[in-house]
Amino acid sequence: MTPRADPLVGLRRLSRPAPEPPVTEADAVERCEMCSTEIADRHGHVADLEGHRLLCTCRACFLLFTGSGAGAGRFLAVPEDVRKVADVAISEGQWAALQIPVDLAFFLRQTGAENVGAYYPGPGGATESLLDLASWAEVLDANPVLAQAEPDIRAILLRRSTGGYACYLVPVDRCYELVGIVRQSWVGFHGGADVWSRVEAFFAELDREAGAVDRSGEPVPYG
Repeated sequence: MTPRADPLVGLRRLSRPAPEPPVTEADAVERCEMCSTEIADRHGHVADLEGHRLLCTCRACFLLFTGSGAGAGRFLAVPEDVRKVADVAISEGQWAALQIPVDLAFFLRQTGAENVGAYYPGPGGATESLLDLASWAEVLDANPVLAQAEPDIRAILLRRSTGGYACYLVPVDRCYELVGIVRQSWVGFHGGADVWSRVEAFFAELDREAGAVDRSGEPVPYG
């Protein structure tokens, strides 16, 4: 039997704590992992489906892999758009059955994996949670739009609060960004005020960027 690939390889790399300051200015330059061109702090990513990791890329390399036939089935550009499901249907009982011990989680299917994976951020990075597949199937049935989360490149991000649930279809690198925020800002047992302030800012930015859809996938007014 072929061992299951580690779905967190790219996540651990992108969300690791910032390295010590480099010795020289040249060493500080970030470069495209495909062509070595210098890239900005904000840049695109391409999923390496065989290596189960994300590559930091320049715009030209990113665009090479946005087409459906690009990459010969190995590379795929991570999308940039964010969608918020305005009327997501999930109950407290379903959430409890998913066995997510915190109020944030993302769900990702990877090429070669038998089932979707569930992950939540914490001070040590991302932790995989055992997922009750029957309960997850109920959530998918009630929210057909979630089927639009393409394997490897788009995740379903769920957040529970006193006001209910917020659900987003996001590029997978945004989940890695969230994990990095939590990991790098966490202090003490409960995280500290700074980490939760940064999490709030992260979701406020998602809300500004997002286009809204209903649970069936139809666009709806949102603002």
